[in-house]
Amino acid sequence: MTITLEELTQQHGEQLTGLQGKLGYAFKKVSLLQQALIHSSFAFERLNCGRHNETLEFLGDAVLDMAIGHLLFLRFPNLREGKLTRIRAALVNESSLAALARSFELGKYLFLGRGEDSSSGREKPSILCGTYEAVIGAMFLDSSYETVQTHVRQNFGSLIDQQGEQLISVDAKSKLQEQLQEQHNEGPQYVLEAEEGPAHARLFTISVRFHDQTLGSGCASSKKEAEQRAAAAALAFLQEQKQAVC
Repeated sequence: MTITLEELTQQHGEQLTGLQGKLGYAFKKVSLLQQALIHSSFAFERLNCGRHNETLEFLGDAVLDMAIGHLLFLRFPNLREGKLTRIRAALVNESSLAALARSFELGKYLFLGRGEDSSSGREKPSILCGTYEAVIGAMFLDSSYETVQTHVRQNFGSLIDQQGEQLISVDAKSKLQEQLQEQHNEGPQYVLEAEEGPAHARLFTISVRFHDQTLGSGCASSKKEAEQRAAAAALAFLQEQKQAVC
């Protein structure tokens, strides 16, 4: 039996009110928040309109990048572009955003298909990260960039103040890019080697190549995380090569 987005919003009004309290923002159009919590696996099984959170995730990803970039620009006015980019990448990677999603308990509010729910989908970093980005996208559509900026300042500001440039080391992909750019004036290429599993539980294998040589590979439930793991493997490989020469 299928259900509409509006019916779903009405049925879960109390839970959505609770989540808004945790987020510190009251939605004018609560159906936007409801949509942000709908995984594609649930939409495929139960929702008659097929609307899920992937487009909101796309929007939220872009808005989050801008809001965090703006915050870093204000906090570190003298840092060079490369370092600012690496700090931002460390703040918005899959594991960081999944941890923030857990702090809001987004997992328990998720709407998942039966298969995804039974395979611990509520704990998967890729799903939690995507849901948090979708919530940011919904918040932006419901209000303004300023609202998102306030949210980012409240939830990322203390982390930035405490760790600052230490966050740079977290982002392997940016570190690899900088290292190769400095040594060869060129960056690496990321190649999707394999994409396996059902739509609600995809696994991506990505390799990172430089001058036709594979430096490393990584496998994860999202392309972003697979690229990070491939970059980390590449950095380890390059370090081994450097030590062998020495």
